Amino acid sequence: MPHSHTSNTYILLFCLLTSLFSAIRATFNLTLPHQHPNPEAVVQEVQRRLNVSIYRRQTLDNTGSSCLTGNPIDDCWRCDPNWANTRQRLADCAIGFGKSAAGGKGGQIYVVTDSSDHDVVNPVPGTLRYGVLQPEPLWIIFSSNMVIKLKHELIVNSYKTIDGRGANVAITGNGCITLQYVSNVIIHNIRVYDCKPSGNTNIRSSPTHVGYRGRSDGDGISIAGSRNIWIDHCSLSHCTDGLIDAVLGSTAITISNSYFTRHNEVMLMGHDDGYMPDKGMQVTIAFNHFGRGLIQRMPRCRLGYFHVVNNDFTEWKMYAIGGSADPTINSQGNRYIAPPNSDSKEVTKRVDTDEGHWAGWNWRTDGDIMVNGAFFVPSGDGLSDIYAKASSYEPKSANLVTQLTMYAGVFGGPRDDDGSESFTDGTITGDSASGNTGRGGGGSDGDYFGMMFGGGTVAIPLPPITMFSITLLIYITTSTNNGALFSLLLLLLL
Repeated sequence: MPHSHTSNTYILLFCLLTSLFSAIRATFNLTLPHQHPNPEAVVQEVQRRLNVSIYRRQTLDNTGSSCLTGNPIDDCWRCDPNWANTRQRLADCAIGFGKSAAGGKGGQIYVVTDSSDHDVVNPVPGTLRYGVLQPEPLWIIFSSNMVIKLKHELIVNSYKTIDGRGANVAITGNGCITLQYVSNVIIHNIRVYDCKPSGNTNIRSSPTHVGYRGRSDGDGISIAGSRNIWIDHCSLSHCTDGLIDAVLGSTAITISNSYFTRHNEVMLMGHDDGYMPDKGMQVTIAFNHFGRGLIQRMPRCRLGYFHVVNNDFTEWKMYAIGGSADPTINSQGNRYIAPPNSDSKEVTKRVDTDEGHWAGWNWRTDGDIMVNGAFFVPSGDGLSDIYAKASSYEPKSANLVTQLTMYAGVFGGPRDDDGSESFTDGTITGDSASGNTGRGGGGSDGDYFGMMFGGGTVAIPLPPITMFSITLLIYITTSTNNGALFSLLLLLLL
């Protein structure tokens, strides 16, 4: 009789473990709570928006109107002669994974009247630093042209729009722009250049909190653990580390209409190859111009999903798009102009990975134009017809890239590809040039920036049902004669 009771117990527990199989597996397949469940649907929506704008422009061309450009973001607001009185309409114009970035929509207008940044603990009202650290939604604009030379990192709080339209606004100096564990931020029409590492000091992050910051990397815009971020019509060049870096489980990001020049490692997307939350990173890179003096990382991706659409790549020294740890890269309707160097014709680079590992990575090229010997090496499903779309969703020809990117960067800003004035007189820098590993301030993964603001660190707990099952298994393996059998069963399930 005891033998029968023990057997029934084993059968019952086996059924329980089988029913919990999916929950246990999901626990170890880390994703992000705000990632889109169907990235291909986002890609198709971008193409639909693009096709509608191009069709409208072609229709108006027949009537002699030249207002619309075919760029769906610009056509959303620039044709309104009263756009300055309806600035917050910009928040409805984003596309791609960062489409839902609200910025300061619905909040008050905050006007930056003071370009100084003398006190990072008690910033003066009227400065940019004072505005970005406030807790409520704010739409931040500028009273006049100004260059803001930062003393240390500019810590931006959630629900902020930094809107430089109507003025020539540049941010430079120490630390530059940091988005850490925040959401709903829009940065528009701002020039960012010559950013240098800084820190090891106290910096205010909100009206009620001042904390010690370790040494920053010197990124132009640093995004960490953040979501719903939209960077549009910015010009970035010559920073110590990346121009735009996104790490530590950031997602729902769009980088559009921006102009990148004179830099080594342009964009890093992903913390490191073993940081599993970055599997949920989703980024749209659209209508940007990658110009003179760039070397690599446009972008360099890890783990997540990256839609690179209708960009103009006019210069790279090593490669344009790189990746490691099995990212999905969807390149559509771009123009890639290879450098003269015969060893740098390949657009793509699988970083520190042999072909036996990367052959299954989903990298595809769709409607891209290759110039001067450029070539893109697809892999995985990118080699098949699995991603074929209906004709209405096909990427527009890269012949339209000149038109779609003609206003990339800050409005009215210099185009050094055209021989006009450069943003900076310095030499090209980046973390390869400087020996920086990109990990930031010597900190560990758990303290990447040297300080986590109160309540900012995002922990990913085990689901309660999974915790129960694991606790039950531990009890069984330590209290039964056949504990080894259950240990083996647990390993097989996981």
